[in-house]
Amino acid sequence: MKVLGIYGSPRKGGNSDLLLDAALEAAKESGAETKAIYARKLNISGCRECGGCDKTGECVVQDDMQEVYPLLKEADAIIASGPIFFYNFPAQLKALIDRTQAMWSDRLLKKGQGPSVPYESGTGYAIGVGATRGKNLFEGCELTCKYFYDAMDMEYGGGVFFRRVEEKGAVLENEDAMAQARELGRKIVAGE
Repeated sequence: MKVLGIYGSPRKGGNSDLLLDAALEAAKESGAETKAIYARKLNISGCRECGGCDKTGECVVQDDMQEVYPLLKEADAIIASGPIFFYNFPAQLKALIDRTQAMWSDRLLKKGQGPSVPYESGTGYAIGVGATRGKNLFEGCELTCKYFYDAMDMEYGGGVFFRRVEEKGAVLENEDAMAQARELGRKIVAGE
């Protein structure tokens, strides 16, 4: 099994990074091959909505996203992780997500517009961390993940989310949060 972690935080070593580290470590210990993408290190422009991918299923924009597409395609499971900015993931991660429009176009070209067997490419998950305690704090990132993974023909398998975590490294003091992240990694490999 190949598990891809997408680090979406603009802050290196932040709370969402630490949680994803724990999840990927547990997945690796459970027998998975793991890889990582750091959105903050990539030069990815936003989707131009040019329609270039509609006929070929490939994005015409030549930037670092061209290196990301193969990693997304070969993954059996993906974990997107990030802090919550205005009830969704940061721009760095969102640009990567938006650019999977080409993968959606490719899916439509291969499967057609009619009914098809969905979710043949694996399962995607989310890790979210927010400073506030808002009731709807993670709804935006969960909805985004649902359609992000759908574009890649993947099922959304849920995730782990933590409120009231703000200071860099604060999540390390929350043993339950770290345990939940490790359990997520283990469950992904076990197929639970």
